[in-house]
Parts: sequence; C-alpha cells; structure tokens
Amino acid sequence: MISNHRLQAALMEIKEIARVDLILYTEKGKLATGTCEPQSDMAEAVVQFAQSMAESQMVGWYHFFKVFVEEQLEYVLLVQAKGEESYVIGRLAVCQIRNLLSSYREQFDRNNFMQNVVLGNMLVVDMYNKAKKLHIEQAPRVVYIIDVDGRKDGLVMELVKNLFASNARDFVTEVDERSIILIKDVRDKDKEEDLELLARMIVDNLHSEAMIPVRVGFGNRVDELVDISRSYQEARMALEVGDVFYAQKDTMSYQKLGIGRLIYQLPVSLCEMFLKEVFGEEIPDVFDDETLVTIQKFFENSLNISETARQLYVHRNTLVYRLERIEKMLGLDIRTFEDAMLFQIAMMVMSHMEYQKSLNERKML
Repeated sequence: MISNHRLQAALMEIKEIARVDLILYTEKGKLATGTCEPQSDMAEAVVQFAQSMAESQMVGWYHFFKVFVEEQLEYVLLVQAKGEESYVIGRLAVCQIRNLLSSYREQFDRNNFMQNVVLGNMLVVDMYNKAKKLHIEQAPRVVYIIDVDGRKDGLVMELVKNLFASNARDFVTEVDERSIILIKDVRDKDKEEDLELLARMIVDNLHSEAMIPVRVGFGNRVDELVDISRSYQEARMALEVGDVFYAQKDTMSYQKLGIGRLIYQLPVSLCEMFLKEVFGEEIPDVFDDETLVTIQKFFENSLNISETARQLYVHRNTLVYRLERIEKMLGLDIRTFEDAMLFQIAMMVMSHMEYQKSLNERKML
C-alpha cells in the first residue's frame, strides 16, 4: 500500500498550484490524508457517495470524486468548492492520484515478481508471461546479497534503493530480516572487476551514510530470468563460505571462493577422516597467536624465509628455528610446497568443522 505521506505530498503540490484544499478518504470513509482538517460529519457522506452510481457530485462545500485504479474504487477525493474551476481541478487531481497509485502498484508488482523469481517460486511459463506483462525484459543480471550486521531497519533499505533509483532495470527487495537483495542489470559491466567495484561501492556507501557494517556477496552473471534464483543461491553461498574461511573480507564473489567452496560442501565425517590422516588421532595444540602469525606471513610471502623474517622483524635464523619447531609438532615441513598446501587445507577444514559445530549448537537453543 502506498504511504499516506506520498499522497499528502501530491495533494500539497496541487494545492500550491490551484489554491484549493483537497481531502482524501478511503471507500470505507476513513480519512487518509489532506491539506486541511475535514468536517466531522464527512465520513458518512463519503460512504454514501462511494456506494452510489455517481462518479462525482457536489455535497456541501466540496466536490466529491471517485478515484478508480483498474476499475476498482480506491479513494474518494474531496475538493473545496470555489467556483467552476474546482471541478476541473478535481478531475486533474483524480488523474494525478490515479497515475501515482498505478505507478506504485506496478512497481510493487514488479518487485514482488522479482522476489518470487529469486526464491524460485514460479513456473517457467508463468514467469515469462508475467515478465512480459510487467515489461521486464531479458538482460544479463547478477544477484547481490547485502548482509547487515544485526537486524536491518528501514534506513538501510532506503539507502540501497537510493543508490540504484536512477536505473529502473534494477530491483531491490528482501526475503528475510537480515538481508537486502539487489538484482542488478549488468549489461554495461563486462568484467568481473566491475562487479567487484559495485560490491565495494555498496559497502563503502553504507559504512559512510549509515555507519552500519555490512558484507556483500554476489553470484555469477546470468542471462535468463529462470537463472536468477541460481545467482541468488551462489551469492548466498559466497557469504556463507566467506564467513567460514574469509572473515576479514566484506565483499565475496562466488567465482573467487576457490577451494573454500569445495571444503564447505564436505560432510563432517569426511573432514574428521582427513584431519586424522594429516595429524593422527589428536590435532596438535600448537596454534597459539605467535605460531599462527608466523605461518600466515610465511604463506603470504610465498614461503620466502628472508622476506617473512623482515616483515616479522626477526632474524632469519629465528624464523628457521620457529619453522623447524612447527615441523616437529605437526609432522609437516611447511617450507615445502606440498606440506604447506596440505597444512593450509587442513586449517580450512578445521574452520569448516568449527562453523558447523556452532551452527548445530545454535539450532539446539
């Protein structure tokens, strides 16, 4: 339903031009909005007029007009009688309100349609027939999920809508209390880097405008309406995998999940089996902060001992000693590519198991 605030803004614009007061009632006689205070006995007159066959009539000091949208009575408009021009003003005001309601209803229908497409709630035949009726054309699109830290409010939704208000081919909707869904027309964005920049722009704008931390995940480009739900599922997986393996990132692309996407889909039983093969019956308790920082820096520098020592502000021999100590505890020499890769995968598997454990605990609460 269109807000009374928007209807009042439209009536105020008409009043500024025509210099007459206007009042809007529902067909049941309930006051919706107006530019002045109505008389107390108007509600009954509005109901009687709504039930009559007349489309307009004069009652007291007001012209009464019916506002129809698609042959359905939506409102009754009262225009202050100030000569013959009040009738003309009323007819013009009815047209303005009708167009406003029709535009809002069409936009609502388009967003509701896209919401059902995203969730896969429509048959393919119905989808394309409805899209034709709503003038939604085929185009390359990407689904972005904007995940708000905590429960989102109306401000975040309005900010996202304002970011993309200039492009009628984009759709902003929601399917739960935490996320906002952007279905973006990307016919002017040819590269993956362009999609990354858009995700970065969303994060930066919401940080600066609303001071709200958000994470954005997005799926692959799709060309057909029926595939939009797949892009949505990919965006959802990008966020979930990012939570587990790339928590430091606030934008995640499904295309760049790498091995994390595979590990995320492994059952816990296979993860446990793999860790036993790598570490034996017990996982060594050597993952203190110093050890983890040393390993992380060593991997970031492509197993280069000298550069890692320089960035850690330690002597090269000190770093070698640390790596040898890690080898004794883990049974893996992470100075070699094969053992380094094995250890990196094992760490990701452990993160995945911890995430699944926390999910199960939350479900039990």
